[in-house]
Amino acid sequence: MSPTFSAFIGFYPTTDLAATHAFYVGTLGLTLARDQGTCHIYAVAGGGFLGFCLREAVTLPPTVVLTLVTEDVDGVYETLHKAGVKTEAAPKYHAEYGIYHFYVRGPSGERVEVQRFDRKIHL
Repeated sequence: MSPTFSAFIGFYPTTDLAATHAFYVGTLGLTLARDQGTCHIYAVAGGGFLGFCLREAVTLPPTVVLTLVTEDVDGVYETLHKAGVKTEAAPKYHAEYGIYHFYVRGPSGERVEVQRFDRKIHL
C-alpha cells in the first residue's frame, strides 16, 4: 500500500523571522498557516507550505531555490518592484524549461523564483 500524503512543507532557516514574515505575507501575500514561536509555516496553493525557522546563522547553497508558481509573473514582479525589492533581472522566457520567470532574494538570502509554466502540470 502506498502512503497518502496530504501536504508538503519545505523548511528553511532564517536569521530574522519578522523580516521573513513581512516579506512572505506583507509583500508576496502568503498566509501564515501556523505560528510555532520560532518557526512560521506559510500556506501556498495546492497543499504546499513554506516553513521558516529562526536560526543564528543561515548558509544555503546557491542551488537551493524556493519556486512559487503563478500565472501572473509580471504582476508579482511589479508588486516587488513597487515595494522596493530588488530582483536579479526582469522576467524572461526560458525555452529549455518552458517557463517564464525571475529571481529575487528573500530576507535570509534564500533564492526565490517566481515562474509560470507554458503548459499546466497534470497530476
